[in-house]
Amino acid sequence: MAGAKTVVAFDLYGTLLSTESIGKELAKHCEQEKASQVAALWRRYQLEYTWRLNAMGQYQSFSAITLNSLQHASKELGVTLKNEDMNELMKAYDSLSTFSDVEEALKALAKGQDITPVIFSNGTLQMVTTSVKESPDLGPLASVFQQLVVVEAVKTFKPAPTVYEYLAEQVGKTKSEMGDIWLVTANPFDVVGAVSCGLKAAWVDRPGKGWQDNMCPDVRPTIMVQDIRQVVDAVLGHSR
Repeated sequence: MAGAKTVVAFDLYGTLLSTESIGKELAKHCEQEKASQVAALWRRYQLEYTWRLNAMGQYQSFSAITLNSLQHASKELGVTLKNEDMNELMKAYDSLSTFSDVEEALKALAKGQDITPVIFSNGTLQMVTTSVKESPDLGPLASVFQQLVVVEAVKTFKPAPTVYEYLAEQVGKTKSEMGDIWLVTANPFDVVGAVSCGLKAAWVDRPGKGWQDNMCPDVRPTIMVQDIRQVVDAVLGHSR
């Protein structure tokens, strides 16, 4: 599908969409400070569950993981949520806010001639489709993305090599051509997984603290940017 264009795969949660923004909805059920704590712990357990399931050779849908990790986080922090509260929060998770730099970046991307943008996510197809096409922030820009690639078919999660190989297959690249694909992500574990499989990775370091992940000391992002609006120029400049 990509032809001679550069395939740029954007991670969704934590890169385009702010998982911290769910704190606004959580604040309906507890004070704001506690809501922010629940949001952060919810995200932590959401990711941890995917890694634990990978290590155990088991699979649950990302929607089930998201609900289970919400229950874990809220119980740990002493926030009581009824079933209807959790249903509302899960619905709100499909309408997370984008980061402030995303709208301008995607508008610029829509004008680009040399990039094939796709979404690449741990989320289920239903979650990702709803978030991208129906959310107030991303919906107006949904046409930018030429494909939504999710991991359901391979029943495993990032950073397992299988998911990056699946991405390559879905965008029409062979294993030997994986170096032609760029991943854009704010998640260090995703950078390490992608680069270890031969992809190029643009790491979005919004806090500006620099690369700190040391699980694989020799594995680093191909490029680093502090603002997602810098990605297209950086990717194209690197590819020239």
